[in-house]
Amino acid sequence: QVQVVESGGGLVQAGGSLRLSCAASGRIFSINAMGWYRQAPGKQRELVALLTSGGSTNYADSVKGRFTISRNNAKNTVYLQMHSLKPEDTAVYYCNVIMYPGEGFWGQGTQVTVSS
Repeated sequence: QVQVVESGGGLVQAGGSLRLSCAASGRIFSINAMGWYRQAPGKQRELVALLTSGGSTNYADSVKGRFTISRNNAKNTVYLQMHSLKPEDTAVYYCNVIMYPGEGFWGQGTQVTVSS
């Protein structure tokens, strides 16, 4: 099995910054991609940022220019650096690790709250 653990959430004022971390451990053979999703109350879970093993990135339009996804391959860890946070960024942020050939594993989520 693969364990996925997120950290780094918290309460921040609008305009502030946070960095989320996600570490994968366990039976890891080959990671295809790692990504961040978020789910606000009453809304569906949505993709925030994705980073493939080849280095390609994909960001939600709402976070482009403010959020940056990066990865430490040696530690099987992915980060989400968030700047210029807005109240609408408030959500539970989930990490998703996709192994080859396609099985995905989710973390338990970390709360990010942005106050106005």
